[in-house]
Amino acid sequence: MITKAIIPVAGMGTRFLPAAKSIPKEMFPLLDKPVIHYIVEEAVKSGITDIIFVTSAHKKAVEDYFDAHFELEYRLEQKGRHEINCELRSIREMARFYFIRQPAPLGDGDAILRARHFLTPDESCVVMWGDDLIFHSEPTLKHMLSLHEKYRAPILAVQELEGEALERYGVIAGVPIEQNVYKVSHIIEKPKRSLAPSNLGIVGMYIATPHVIAALLAQTPAEDGEIRFSHALRDSIKETPVYAYKFPGLRFDCGNRLGWLKANVHLGLRDKEIGKDFLDFIKQI
Repeated sequence: MITKAIIPVAGMGTRFLPAAKSIPKEMFPLLDKPVIHYIVEEAVKSGITDIIFVTSAHKKAVEDYFDAHFELEYRLEQKGRHEINCELRSIREMARFYFIRQPAPLGDGDAILRARHFLTPDESCVVMWGDDLIFHSEPTLKHMLSLHEKYRAPILAVQELEGEALERYGVIAGVPIEQNVYKVSHIIEKPKRSLAPSNLGIVGMYIATPHVIAALLAQTPAEDGEIRFSHALRDSIKETPVYAYKFPGLRFDCGNRLGWLKANVHLGLRDKEIGKDFLDFIKQI
């Protein structure tokens, strides 16, 4: 059983500057919880017990969020705010959290390699990006883990994309083998629309096997000096079958302003306390 998830959160968040200069993009709020909380929640609901964050020097807020805040908890207890205090304590008890820093921005592949020492040589793991959210009644990752149990192979989450969006993602070619599951034959990174082998783009949730980690270790840096996880996925197809899961539900890329705003609207409209008033406000404007 897979119990560990690697979540790289070391990126600069340039699309959210100047706010991201002091607030990590993963800590931007969706209502009253930061984006990263929902990522961890997805992992924990799927059976993950150990979360390994790959951070950088300016991401201490992520570490603090999943740690105790003695002064705050003490003051809340003194004021009789037991319910919110229990909620705060539950955050740090969601899983076992580990933090390792990426000293330089050398790519998402390099970030994942920084965490490989937490894995045994024959251990598979989950990889999740810290700003990619999928909302559905059943956790997407839970189903991906069941597919891994069935096929004993890497699993990629994919989404149908349209138009120019295809040029911003890794796009798979493959054949369907069961409902919403494809055996991947190859991956093209950010293809021109005319060259895209399908309309299925890879999004930020993966099951990585030792074959993928080995392919990642064999990567040479790209021209910009970065090691890319997508290249390791592409190369691992030579050594192991790779499968893609087209998930149901809604996905929000909270790494850009529009995706983050959409996620807030989605959650706001469904909030029991403010949903009705929020809907009235939207109709009004």
